[in-house]
Amino acid sequence: MNDGRLMQSMLLDFYGELLTEKQRECYDLHYNEDLSLSEIAEQSGISRQGVWDNIRRAEAALKEMEEKTGLIRRFTETRRGLETLRGLMAEIGGLTEGRAKELAQRAVETVETLLE
Repeated sequence: MNDGRLMQSMLLDFYGELLTEKQRECYDLHYNEDLSLSEIAEQSGISRQGVWDNIRRAEAALKEMEEKTGLIRRFTETRRGLETLRGLMAEIGGLTEGRAKELAQRAVETVETLLE
């Protein structure tokens, strides 16, 4: 999956409930299921133009929500920070012994749980 498709999927995951049912369905089928506009139109019982309009409106609404809230940006930054922290704690665990090593390993495990 390329970065554009990943972002489209994340937008739907984070803000999809704010869309109308038809917008959500068309957007999901187009970006996550990789269906063409014609395939979606046939499956949904609406025109190809109706599908296109639903997808464009959904894209605009989802992008606006991300611009206003920044949830995906903050989620991504937090995830990167946790991955960095996990690596640093694993490195510290490899350099120490005894209780310090145990604590470093527990910290790594805690971060891995947060990343799941």
